[in-house]
Amino acid sequence: MSSLRRTTRTDGEGMHLGIFMPNCSNAYSISTYKLVPDDWTFESNLAVTRVAEEVGFDFLFPVSRWRGFGGECNYLGNSLETMTWASALLAHTTRIGIFSTVHVPVFHPLVVAKMGATLDHIGRGRWGINIVSGWCKGEFQMMGLDILDHDERYRRTEQFIECVTGLWREKPGTFEYESEWYEIRGGYVSPQPPVQPPIVNAGTSDAARDLVAKHCDWSFMCPPTLEIAAEIAADVKARARRLGRSVRCVAAVQALWADRAEDAETEREKTVAGADPVAIQNWAGELGIESGSFDDTPLDAYAFGAGALPVVGTRETVAETLRDLYEVGIDGVLFCFHDFLNDTRRVGDEIVPLLREIGIAREPALRASERASTA
Repeated sequence: MSSLRRTTRTDGEGMHLGIFMPNCSNAYSISTYKLVPDDWTFESNLAVTRVAEEVGFDFLFPVSRWRGFGGECNYLGNSLETMTWASALLAHTTRIGIFSTVHVPVFHPLVVAKMGATLDHIGRGRWGINIVSGWCKGEFQMMGLDILDHDERYRRTEQFIECVTGLWREKPGTFEYESEWYEIRGGYVSPQPPVQPPIVNAGTSDAARDLVAKHCDWSFMCPPTLEIAAEIAADVKARARRLGRSVRCVAAVQALWADRAEDAETEREKTVAGADPVAIQNWAGELGIESGSFDDTPLDAYAFGAGALPVVGTRETVAETLRDLYEVGIDGVLFCFHDFLNDTRRVGDEIVPLLREIGIAREPALRASERASTA
């Protein structure tokens, strides 16, 4: 047994464990250094999924891209579309939750409601949705779509969510909705999901936090520091409480560990040394980062993890960081890995026992049939 300090948090149910899946190439470091260059393939994703379910992960989460960011590594240039991706993975699993990511400008909400209901039936209550307002102009200009101003995007996203959830909730053929962006007459989705699927949003602006507090179940963030994670979690949860709701928070973590901390640091240095400046600048430009830094972090730092919280050291380092995140209000983590398949198994072998020791491990997610029966 190690001498790790146990958590002081008493209001939670344990740390939810997820994986930010490699359904896109070079996920998630903007670098030419890549241990497994072809881990974006469906065969690789299925192998990771099967191990994740076996060792007790709670959910899997994809990024949705329609084109990459160029550079030598063509960052995220190969990508598996996330609704069809989720369908296949749900059919090959029995317990783990699987999310899709949907861009509001691309889909009509009735189409998403129908597809989502189908996915939730395939998975027997295990599907969830990450709803993204849309930020990458290059992707949407490719489709002849315009990007709205920031706050207007979130007003449209709110209406998108109202349409989707209304179609899931109200009697088929009765849903009516009219707004600036959507008009639905006698909206019909049948069958409806057995349980309303969880909804995630990854925005952290003021408008996004209001949206999450009002309509979402999870707030997803890529915090560069523990302090920023704590601030976002506290604020989002306070906004939700004022509305009589509760929201969980999940943070992306780029975890790299070895028996010796210096060996892990050596691997991180190789990733940073392979930083792809063209891809980084293309990615940053789409995000509107013009000053050469984001949250006071040099852009080169995004070579390792692309904004996820970097955790480099030993297995104890990883466990301690998860404990600290949990204590500041983070309810789950989405792991980004150096070697997705091997590191997924290593979490079960090396990290989960430490999480039990420090008091933040939780039982694996309910099987789908149990989730539906407890709704």
